[in-house]
Amino acid sequence: MKASVSKVAIFTDDAGWHGAELGRAFASHGVEAIFVSLQDCVIDLSADSSNSKPVIKIPHFNQMPKAVFVRGIAGGTLQQITTRLNILHMLKALRVPVYNDGKAIERTVDKAMTSFLLYQNGVATPETWVCESRQQAHEIISKHARLVIKPLFGSQGQGVRLVDNKKLPLPMDAHVDGVFYLQQFVEATHDYRVFIVNNEVVAAMQRTGETWLHNVAQGARCKEIDDKDVLDIALQAASALDIAYCGVDVIRDKAGKCWVLEVNSIPAWRGLQEVAQANIAQVLVNDFLSQIE
Repeated sequence: MKASVSKVAIFTDDAGWHGAELGRAFASHGVEAIFVSLQDCVIDLSADSSNSKPVIKIPHFNQMPKAVFVRGIAGGTLQQITTRLNILHMLKALRVPVYNDGKAIERTVDKAMTSFLLYQNGVATPETWVCESRQQAHEIISKHARLVIKPLFGSQGQGVRLVDNKKLPLPMDAHVDGVFYLQQFVEATHDYRVFIVNNEVVAAMQRTGETWLHNVAQGARCKEIDDKDVLDIALQAASALDIAYCGVDVIRDKAGKCWVLEVNSIPAWRGLQEVAQANIAQVLVNDFLSQIE
């Protein structure tokens, strides 16, 4: 830790198990973790703000914290999400370290942008199409035996479904929400989650589900792995996204080639921690504190 820090802000709307793990990790350094919601913060640009300078008022802090750790951003309207991300951008502009910062979160919470950056940087990722037109989506599906449709924003496998050219027309449901994100289906008996901090692999696991989905939240079985091909492509993905920490989802096809499915900038790690040797929360906190000037 480069500076004396007594407490830090953790942005989340549900501290839960992950919050408890982070709290203990911070306590091991004598640092108090204060859990606050971004929606309770105030952007103060008034003449009454400190020395007439921009101020982000955060509950339980008399002045802006030395650093903030982003563990969650609540859903909301476009205006609400924009405001919450703006707070992260403004804090960084005010020289408050933000972990992960708003730019990294924007690049990964939007699956279309993640896919674009992976593709642009030469990281193997399944063929992907994104459009608003239902007719265009049907034309894309008609040319492929099976595709996966996913919510543009979402996690833990919610709303993820297989579609094929025999199951048209597509429903316009809440998971689609006006945008069709379609990805080539890669058939495999399992997939992988790799947890990366500061461009180093902290832990990795194989996930095996009862169906073609292999999410821990949906009951997948986990075991720790050390597979060079999987770890290497995950590191390539983290580098392409320029991110402090992340969870990278990787799959291997029947020919043995690895593909990156997604990169998560606010990853859960409870399932991974059950099989990993490293204390993931402690690694995160150690890296976070080392970056505070």
